Amino acid sequence: MQIALADLSQHRIKLFPFTMTRPVGDLRVGILTIQEKWEKHFKQSVDFLTVTDLTPKFGGTHQNYQLVINGALCPNTELVAEILKLEQGQALYHQNTFLAARGTIHSLEEFENQKNTTAIEYDGGYTLIARSWDLFTHNKEQLEADFLLLTADRTSHVITDPHTRVYNPDSIFVEEGVDIKAAILNAEEGSIYLGKNSIVQEGAAIRGPFALGENSRINMNAKIREGVTIGPNCKIGGEVSNSIVYGNSNKAHDGYLGMAVVGEWCNLGADTNNSNLKNNYEDVKVWDFESESLINTGLQFCGLFMGDHSKTAINTMLNTGTTIGVCSNVFGSGFPPPYIPSFSWGGSDQMTVHKIDKAIATAQKVWARKNIQQTGNDEKILKTIFDHSIKSQS
Repeated sequence: MQIALADLSQHRIKLFPFTMTRPVGDLRVGILTIQEKWEKHFKQSVDFLTVTDLTPKFGGTHQNYQLVINGALCPNTELVAEILKLEQGQALYHQNTFLAARGTIHSLEEFENQKNTTAIEYDGGYTLIARSWDLFTHNKEQLEADFLLLTADRTSHVITDPHTRVYNPDSIFVEEGVDIKAAILNAEEGSIYLGKNSIVQEGAAIRGPFALGENSRINMNAKIREGVTIGPNCKIGGEVSNSIVYGNSNKAHDGYLGMAVVGEWCNLGADTNNSNLKNNYEDVKVWDFESESLINTGLQFCGLFMGDHSKTAINTMLNTGTTIGVCSNVFGSGFPPPYIPSFSWGGSDQMTVHKIDKAIATAQKVWARKNIQQTGNDEKILKTIFDHSIKSQS
């Protein structure tokens, strides 16, 4: 059976800026991306049904699909069992929320226009990533669920460093090639997963639940609080709390990152700090790309949302609930605005448009530093985002 995750329009725009550069199902929450979670449950590959701009890079390899799942939906054992019970022409819903459907689907457009399905109501529990802040609010539970998926019936490598202090070792899993020295790992309140060839340097203190991606590094004396996910090929220092940093991004120096999501290929300059609590303790408002206005998250704690390829200079201060688009460079004194569009260049004093050719040139240098080969599709995605961003600001 061929399976695809559908990039539904009602979810995609609500998850900007992260879904500007990837399908909804490629979002990372917990240890794994949503796609990787489904692949673990189904024990087979799962494709994307996504928008035209992303299809050249992320499009599936099959001509049609027999099972289509909401790309914003995270699996669990009960939900997977109910999906597998679906028959041809049936679709699983929870109230008005689409979960999955059985049929023969060739494209995202065909799927979204399809009407001839029999609705089956699902009353069980599930996690849907409907807004960007759902990524960090659900991260702790997804860390634990993914930990079980990845470590079931497997044996952890042993931590041999005599100067590393471990609490609740049964909830710590160490993959092959991990290098750890003189650190503190406390898994009493949540599991800790250290990916293949990752590094934890001297003096780092980590509290679970926590995941460190393959080839990533926690720098000396870092303070990692509960609910943190670090993707592959990252360098992390300073203090991080209840946040997700996607792959190939760096926050190598001191500074606070909390209740935040940072995309791929980002860099936070030394002593970059984000606020995640307003001084008056009111709910945090963030930028909504659908209504093009600030909306209430209903959260008292909410920090930063940074799209792919964006960067901050040293000593950058980011206010509560700041949203930064793709390929933006933020610098200067004071607090920049709560919403910084894609391809912005500047800070609180002035914002100009970051030229597309210079943005791509920088991206090429960053890709080369990580020894990761990119295709022309990546540049096309950035050019498309640039064109949309210029139109929306004109």
